[in-house]
Amino acid sequence: MHARCHCGAVRIRIAQAPDYLNECNCSLCHSHGVWWGYFAPDDVGVTGKTRVYTRTDREAPSVELHFCTQCGCTTHWTLLPALLEKVGEVKCGVNMRLFDRAALRGIELRFPDGKGWDGIGQWGFVREAMVL
Repeated sequence: MHARCHCGAVRIRIAQAPDYLNECNCSLCHSHGVWWGYFAPDDVGVTGKTRVYTRTDREAPSVELHFCTQCGCTTHWTLLPALLEKVGEVKCGVNMRLFDRAALRGIELRFPDGKGWDGIGQWGFVREAMVL
């Protein structure tokens, strides 16, 4: 599967669609309007120049958010290097809204409550999942 940012300067390649997508309601995800799909970093190919933003509203942010330097589209996130040593399963998030909507048909869209999550354990959900 292939996608690109709005201007085409950043391109993303994934081998297959994710099992599910998350539309998180935390302030960061909500303001960027993303649907996250999760992958092993080696399963994601990104070409083109991106800039990185790391949250400033969290004492211990966990990810670097990447976006196109030209059009500003959020493309993906990667774990911060310091966190890589602490987590067992390394993942990267890809903004699946950049992909053709028809290619996402049949995938479950979940709505985690990132806004209410304290950073420990599993998060709750703000509403029932739906299938695209």
